[in-house]
Amino acid sequence: MAEVSDFLEKYVPDLGVWDEMLCEKKQIRSSYANVINYLVKEAEDLNKKEELAKRLFMSQGITFTVYDSGEGIEKIFPFDMIPRIITATEWDFIERGIKQRLKALNLFLKDVYHNRFILDDGVIPREMIYSCPHYIREMYQLPVPKDIYVHIAGIDLIRDHDGTFYVLEDNLRTPSGVSYMLENREITKRLFPDLLPQCRVRSVTEYPEILYKNLVALSPRQISNPTVILLSPGIYNSAYFEHTTLARLMGVELVEGRDLVMDNHKVYMKTTKGLQQVDVIYRRVDDEYLDPLVFNPGSVLGVAGIMSAYRQGNVAIVNAVGNGVADDKAIYSYVPEMIRYYLNEEPLLKNVPTYKLENADEREYVFKNIDTMVVKKTNGSGGYGMLMGQSATQQEIEEYKLEILKDPRQFIAQPTINLSAAPCYFNGKLNPRRIDLRPFALCGPDGITIVPGGLTRVALKEGSLVVNSSQGGGSKDTWVLAE
Repeated sequence: MAEVSDFLEKYVPDLGVWDEMLCEKKQIRSSYANVINYLVKEAEDLNKKEELAKRLFMSQGITFTVYDSGEGIEKIFPFDMIPRIITATEWDFIERGIKQRLKALNLFLKDVYHNRFILDDGVIPREMIYSCPHYIREMYQLPVPKDIYVHIAGIDLIRDHDGTFYVLEDNLRTPSGVSYMLENREITKRLFPDLLPQCRVRSVTEYPEILYKNLVALSPRQISNPTVILLSPGIYNSAYFEHTTLARLMGVELVEGRDLVMDNHKVYMKTTKGLQQVDVIYRRVDDEYLDPLVFNPGSVLGVAGIMSAYRQGNVAIVNAVGNGVADDKAIYSYVPEMIRYYLNEEPLLKNVPTYKLENADEREYVFKNIDTMVVKKTNGSGGYGMLMGQSATQQEIEEYKLEILKDPRQFIAQPTINLSAAPCYFNGKLNPRRIDLRPFALCGPDGITIVPGGLTRVALKEGSLVVNSSQGGGSKDTWVLAE
């Protein structure tokens, strides 16, 4: 193991941080042993492999969009070739925890749009629900196919300094990133074709097939080949690469609002052979732009009248309209109570402690300790609009406090969590960088399926805790090992 120690001698784990590769005694965890031994043998070719990965990402157009960068529309998604490895035992716990959480969240969505038992029993304050901008009153008492609200979820997980997994947030509206999980695996197969079978890495490539099967099962028409489409806002959307990838892998049409028309409360797609009735819409358009007759009247991304077809039961929409009330960051703090209330179980996965800033006492505490906090908008995404207390200037903090005081309901605060670190390859060396994990869950009539893996996002800047691609983060392949 002398060569291994030479390869790792310049790898310095961050103090007080859970390192995915090394244990406390700086010994390699058994899950990483095969990978490190392989990297040692291939050390001279690693720079070539890194260059190959960049060329593959470029040639295949694996991109995302940063809206406020001023550098044009698309960027190549940064990729680190050293995989993030999760053991079978760890994955079993993650899988059970996410399934438990999604069962409760789905029951909550059905309840809050129908009987409202959880509000009547005082588990969640009514004003918390009704003040949520993503609570859609038009969904009240509207049945959804098979009682499934959350068909696709991306649950963001982080690890604290002791290795404990926490749920950072629930993405239940139009979660993105799964295409990067799939592409990362394809690139890794090209770079290390022998290593994946040698390490007994479980497959993630079944995701599009499972998703398509679940979508077909939602068809309101009992026909052998229902029409499923993917509705995209178009080429300027940050996740457009993902929309094209998923439509291609599922073999469904990728459409925009202008490709659809309504007739007699039914949705039709324009084709070269005439109009074709649509049964299931996997939409990547946010609620407020879906139907200009019901939501934003200026929207050109959706279809006028689509909510009428939805109400009549003539089309299934995935994810259900109104899910945003369940992934509001203020509602997030009540998910453990939802699990106890609906399932009569203790939560397996912990929440990060969360302070609701509309509460005067909690707000006062956060303001006093803001240098140790991360403050977020309750309905923000992509890392936009966050305040990282430990790296903010005094002026930024004071300006942010004024914003909070204008509408405290729209902000929450959480203590800064020391995200776990994984080895990344830079300039011929391994260096630790902070990571999170977004596994993707698919909920269908037959239950919840989670492909063994997910999108591991990486804070590429040294010392940074911000992993979002829009804020300069990258990603790496996620390996879940078989038993």
